[in-house]
Amino acid sequence: MRVLLLIHGFNALSQRLFVELEEMGHEVTIEFDINDKNTLSAIELFKPDIILAPYLKRAIPKAIWQKHLCLIVHPGPVGDRGPSAIDWAILNADQNWGVTVLQADEDMDAGPVWETRSFAMPDNTKSGIYRNEVTQAAVIAVRNCFSALEKHGSKRKKLIPGAGHFMPSSKQSDRKICWQTDTTQQVLRKIRSGDGVPGTCDELFGREVYLYDAHKADGLTGQAGDILAVSGPAICRATVDGAIWIGHLRDRNGPHPFKLPATLVLSEYLQGLAEIAVDSANGYKEITYFRDNQIGHLKFNFYNGAMSTVQCERLLAAYKQALKQDTKIIILHGGNDFWSNGMHLNVIEARASPADESWQNINAIDDLAEQIIKSQDQITIAAMHGNAGAGGVFLARACDFVWIRNGVVLNPHYKDMGNLYGSEFWTYLLPRYAGADNAKRIAEQRLPMGAKQAVELGLADACFGTTRKEFETEVVLRGTQLCQQMRFEPIIETKKQQRAADELLKPLSQYRSQELDNMKRNFFGFDPSYHVARYNFVHKIAKSRTPVTLARHRDQRLVQSKERVS
Repeated sequence: MRVLLLIHGFNALSQRLFVELEEMGHEVTIEFDINDKNTLSAIELFKPDIILAPYLKRAIPKAIWQKHLCLIVHPGPVGDRGPSAIDWAILNADQNWGVTVLQADEDMDAGPVWETRSFAMPDNTKSGIYRNEVTQAAVIAVRNCFSALEKHGSKRKKLIPGAGHFMPSSKQSDRKICWQTDTTQQVLRKIRSGDGVPGTCDELFGREVYLYDAHKADGLTGQAGDILAVSGPAICRATVDGAIWIGHLRDRNGPHPFKLPATLVLSEYLQGLAEIAVDSANGYKEITYFRDNQIGHLKFNFYNGAMSTVQCERLLAAYKQALKQDTKIIILHGGNDFWSNGMHLNVIEARASPADESWQNINAIDDLAEQIIKSQDQITIAAMHGNAGAGGVFLARACDFVWIRNGVVLNPHYKDMGNLYGSEFWTYLLPRYAGADNAKRIAEQRLPMGAKQAVELGLADACFGTTRKEFETEVVLRGTQLCQQMRFEPIIETKKQQRAADELLKPLSQYRSQELDNMKRNFFGFDPSYHVARYNFVHKIAKSRTPVTLARHRDQRLVQSKERVS
């Protein structure tokens, strides 16, 4: 079928649905819901069999849903209505929740139901639940809808929901924290209900700030509301029955009104506070390491997958320390939602010289990637249970093996960030693992890919598991098997021979210098495209049109090619 994805933003859910629908064999194109005229134009150009809307902020116009089958993917169980469904579910501590696919109708979120899926609510942030449980449930629900369409057409029998209960948009007053009475769990729920957008408004040192990235602080207590310590990017604030780490803040009225590490936003107020290492038992658990027999597990949970210069340096130090352990395998586990998305664009934007910070950041990531590539005595594995983009994809490919969870989405391209050239040794790693033809294809395209395609193209070596638990269990099992002497020694020997041969053919330093020469032009050259794209990304500047790379129906080259074929 011809499917038009009508979206507000190309987020985790819409990207996953795009990948899944293409794997099912459907012809998919995308249009941002900018205005009615644009949408009608897209429909006229593409002539879709179905319009699927997984992420909208307004109702589909009557002129469209009366003439075309429009299915809405609504985060929430049957009868749940309103724009803040996940927010309320977290605030109310709902135990079970779900996703509903319904047909567009006169009243928003109140049309005939086609499919619904439920799941147990995890103890997580709004954005984390959206990227994981909601997305997985939505994929299954949409698959069922399309199967029904192919069997029965649009006249299939539909469930008719009850009147439902409309919940208004959540406000900051619904999330307001009372530090003198709210328990740790209540504070966490309030912050997590707004994590992503819009954040939870609070006051610190007389400044109005929005809180994100909150976690329970083990073993720390103090006067409720007081700032107790710092750890990496996070500040620790006491509650009535414990304390929490707050990793990120947004100071809407400050010089940088976007999310930043909390210690960066409040740097002038934090002198003299106790500093707790990020890898300590009661620190902000950003980087952790533990051994399981002959396997070392290095976990780095960077907020939204962004890796600043300082974070890269910390991770490199932790990796070097892991190399010194008596292990055969080092497994690098990325964050809960993202394995890695490369450079920390928000921190770069906040610096006095974004060009200089960009240069330091890319060199810090390259230092880490180079150390991984050059590791000779252990097998390195990237265990990707979260999405990855740009340099994060190639940082993973620096490992000997890349294992990826089914359902993970990769965006292995830099070009959308102002035609950024990219580094992380991609010019070495891509041809080596994917071959010359696939390397060119991956570098040029600007579309997401799923786990299966990543394996087919050589960006990953295996995909397995659907849930995090299934994936992590299988990772340990496969890692243990590699530790067996008959498997380990030949892999290490082949690895050493391959690295020596590759170095003789072209040194790693040469790949790095050539990549960085191009990056230097992006950062310091006359073309401001990278700086404009970064600014728009960080400041959430809405797009005025759908990029042609997504809106295939507007790509004249594709249209003309199809006309010639027909």
